[in-house]
Order: sequence, then structure tokens, then C-alpha cells
Amino acid sequence: MTFHATTLEAIAAMAIVTYLTRVAGMLLVRGDRFAVRGRAKAALDAIPPVMFVTIIAPTLLVTGWPETLAGLLAAVASVRLPLLGTILVGVVAVAVLRLGLGMAGAP
Repeated sequence: MTFHATTLEAIAAMAIVTYLTRVAGMLLVRGDRFAVRGRAKAALDAIPPVMFVTIIAPTLLVTGWPETLAGLLAAVASVRLPLLGTILVGVVAVAVLRLGLGMAGAP
């Protein structure tokens, strides 16, 4: 495997830009300089669950019945349980359903 100077320069540039955007974000919201209120705060608070759904939903709908049913069980559990409990319900449900439906080797 050979390394080209251009490749290393591109990697270094991406690392620097990533670092600077993170530092700039922390500096921007530090103190009272930038207060997020109202609709903007509600929108920012909704981002983590939305991202979680966009990552998990395709897997639940494409892989098979055990995953789909476990996803539904986890969704119901999420109404009452914290995130860790919901994940635990989903993982256990997938394992039990795969064994029960004879799909132990499923992805």
C-alpha cells in the first residue's frame, strides 16, 4: 500500500476542519452569547430521536419478521422505559424471536 502526499494532505485538512467546526460550536453556545429558545430549542431537541429512527427503521423493515416485531415491541416499551431499557427490550426480543421462529442465523 502506498501513501500519496495528496491523500495525507486531504486527510489532515478534513481533520482540521472537523476540529475547528466542533470548537467553533462550543465557543458559540458558551455563556450567554447564543441562547437557543422556543422553536429552535424544540427542533434541536428532536434531532437525536429522529437520527436514531432513520438509522434503525430501514433495518427493521428489510431484515425479517423477528426484527420488525422486536422493533414494534421496543417502540411500545419506549413509552414507559428509558433509552437503555428500550434497547434491552429490543435486543432480547430479537434474540427470542429469532430462536422462536427458527432464524437464529439471521443477520
